[in-house]
Amino acid sequence: MTVPKVAFSAFSFLLAVALSVSAAYAQQVPAVVVAPARVVDLRESVDLTGRVVATQKVDIRARVAGFLEAVNFREGQKVTSGTVLYQVEDGAYRAAVQEIEGSIQAAEAQRDLAVLERDRAKQLIATNTISQAKVDTANAEVKKAEAELVRLKGSKQSADLNLSYTKITAPFDGVLGLTTADVGALVGPDTGPLVTLTRLDPIYVEFPVSTSLLLTYRERVQKGMTPGGANVGLTLPNGTEYPLKGTIDFIASNVAQGTDTVTVRAQFDNPNALLLDGTLVRVILEQSEKQDVLAVPQQAVQRDQQGAFVMVVDAASKVELRRIDVARSARGLSVVTEGLKEGENVITEGVGKVRPGITVDAAPATGG
Repeated sequence: MTVPKVAFSAFSFLLAVALSVSAAYAQQVPAVVVAPARVVDLRESVDLTGRVVATQKVDIRARVAGFLEAVNFREGQKVTSGTVLYQVEDGAYRAAVQEIEGSIQAAEAQRDLAVLERDRAKQLIATNTISQAKVDTANAEVKKAEAELVRLKGSKQSADLNLSYTKITAPFDGVLGLTTADVGALVGPDTGPLVTLTRLDPIYVEFPVSTSLLLTYRERVQKGMTPGGANVGLTLPNGTEYPLKGTIDFIASNVAQGTDTVTVRAQFDNPNALLLDGTLVRVILEQSEKQDVLAVPQQAVQRDQQGAFVMVVDAASKVELRRIDVARSARGLSVVTEGLKEGENVITEGVGKVRPGITVDAAPATGG
């Protein structure tokens, strides 16, 4: 064997050994994902289930009988208060008003005549030309004529009211449903609902709150542990967050015995009608004031018989087991009250591959 061949063989052997050592070292250094402990605004919150309830909802009905002459809306249309929805034929009702107006004119003439007769009788009684009985009769005729005039004016008010009812109008702003009657249909007070009008803006969300949760909250507010007031958020059935916050405007004064809950209601602006009457939604009650706390990702917190702990990676990439106190967890984060400082990195992925004291290959968490 020549010298060059020996040298080449030795070099190849050393290279193979070096690669083996490097590979073995790489296998001994576990790869983990870390995230820093950071101060965030993590307000206390609770998730509940609620249902959307229209602020106003009425069935529109006919108040007088007659055939429909016009339907002045499209089903599903938004209308304003006072919009004429249906027109009932009004010929008979106009005639009734005119008839009563004629009767009133006749009654006014009769009253004027009675007044003249009374005044004439008063003049004659002064000269003893007629008896007092005739004067009394004249006074009675005036009162009778005035009473008849009052009755007829009341009848006219009733006739005017019936005439106004031939125009069926929207009592408030809202959205119309499906109509149950069309042009030519005979409608009346006994017909039933013609259409439903629903007001969607603003809108309510009602949700039950357990009495224990409500009492705990009130006690914490009284002790100054939690600020009063709450922001109300919603998550829609498709999982998206409703963009506008609501305010609580009603808390029931009674407890539902079957569920031991209290009904709470919040009001929301609903300009785009995203919230529909009857929709089931998730309600998030969140304290109104900012609350800065030290938090780590919830998956970084491990537990054993001694309590909660995290695996901390220091500047030298060495792992340390650190005992911590966790106050609460929310939105995927755990609030740490003791055991960590802001900026310290904790392992969020790969905890099962490490032990205290070893060196790791730490990569920052995405978005962390």
